[in-house]
Amino acid sequence: MDTKQKEERMAAFGRLLDIMDELREKCPWDRKQTNESLRANTIEETYELCDAIMQKDSVSIRKELGDLLLHIVFYAKIGEEKGDFDIKDVCESLCEKLIYRHPHVFGNGAANNSKQVEQSWEQLKLKEKGGNRTVLEGVPTALPSLVKAYRIQDKARNAGFDWDIREQVWDKVAEEWNELKTEIGRMDIARMEEEFGDLFFSLINAARLYKINPDNALERTNRKFIRRFNYLEKQAACRGRSLKEMTLAEMDTLWDKAKEEENRENGDS
Repeated sequence: MDTKQKEERMAAFGRLLDIMDELREKCPWDRKQTNESLRANTIEETYELCDAIMQKDSVSIRKELGDLLLHIVFYAKIGEEKGDFDIKDVCESLCEKLIYRHPHVFGNGAANNSKQVEQSWEQLKLKEKGGNRTVLEGVPTALPSLVKAYRIQDKARNAGFDWDIREQVWDKVAEEWNELKTEIGRMDIARMEEEFGDLFFSLINAARLYKINPDNALERTNRKFIRRFNYLEKQAACRGRSLKEMTLAEMDTLWDKAKEEENRENGDS
């Protein structure tokens, strides 16, 4: 990055900080906000960014990044007013952490691939003063269950707890599936729920081993189902009927047509 680009970026960030100062002083809504009041909006903005990423919409990604950056600056401003920290402290803390956890870039460490980087990252986190005392302690409790399961398994992998051969995971999936079927046969609701959880956990583990992000995979399926169901409703309406008036066989026929149209649009045979 040349000097001019760096100056332009610093100027843009400085302008944002100046605007935040003005808003906090002069806007009644911004002035009354607290960390707690902003929390729900921050979560919403994060999901909106994730949605834009899934859609590969660069314009929306830029917009949502801006919205999320506003929240970061907002929290830093509140911290400054309380005398706890300011945006400089946030940036410097992040810089120090990045330098410390990348000894292969900023020190004498070595890493030949991303897996080694991840393993080193987790080991360094455990060594940090005031850091996590156990491998799994750093997994946020508020994460959605599917994402949390993936992070738990990924952290365990970085600590060396993983399958020797990834194909072995399918035996575990089959085992959990059989245990679930047994509990379904008994109709023990509590045990059925437990075994469903075990099956989900093993499937997420399989996804991780095959380099599949299960949250992304499930979201793609959600979107696919929505597209096809919307097609179903539209075609039913064109026939002057509602879905409740149609038989399951009729809906299945329209569902198959939705799949055929998608395949044609995607160039599948």
